[in-house]
Amino acid sequence: MYNKVVLKLSGEALAGNTGKSFDNDTIFSIIEQIKQIIAMGTKTALVIGGGNFWRGRSANPDMSRVKADQIGMLATVMNAIYVSDCFRQKGIEAVVMTPIKIGTMTTEYSADLANKLLDEGKVVIFAAGIGRPFFSTDTVTALSSCEIGADAILFAKAVDGVYDSDPAANPYAKKFDEIPCKDIVEKNLKVIDITAASLCYENKIPVVIFGLAEDNGIVKAAKGEKIGTVVTV
Repeated sequence: MYNKVVLKLSGEALAGNTGKSFDNDTIFSIIEQIKQIIAMGTKTALVIGGGNFWRGRSANPDMSRVKADQIGMLATVMNAIYVSDCFRQKGIEAVVMTPIKIGTMTTEYSADLANKLLDEGKVVIFAAGIGRPFFSTDTVTALSSCEIGADAILFAKAVDGVYDSDPAANPYAKKFDEIPCKDIVEKNLKVIDITAASLCYENKIPVVIFGLAEDNGIVKAAKGEKIGTVVTV
């Protein structure tokens, strides 16, 4: 059982298969699993992408990358605020932390404050990236994990682990139960951002990549059970 984890969710995961911005059944299923692991003693922080609202420059290829990333950061804030209220509905206090001041809607990021809140049994949701463009939510997840001293990063994805090729295109793609973090970097396996992988490798933080659709997958990953692919360091 890990003591402290950062769970990364894509924005698309919040939408499920509904075609809407949010699928409450999916979100409350995630929250129930997080409630379980907190009850078992695992301190839990989240990073949520913004893909259910915004996909970079896909809407306008000529758009400034800086402006596109700024909109993406705001999309993660909207997701974080929505999910934080879903936690409230289930009796769990969740605090949204951002590196930029957003009035009274979020709390300004501090690693010390984040750890204090986690020690109190609250959930912390990191949003708005690092407040600067050119950094993916994968990288923010790794950076936040380093800062708060997480024992592991849990990546809940649409695919159930790391493969040697795209399993959607290659029916013979081989799934890895374990893979060294340096192989992610050296072989440029596009499962997590290269910068994020480098941070995890340098700071010795293992990564568990598993399918969000797997029954009780978050609980299994937090307990250290065999699931998905473990990226070792």
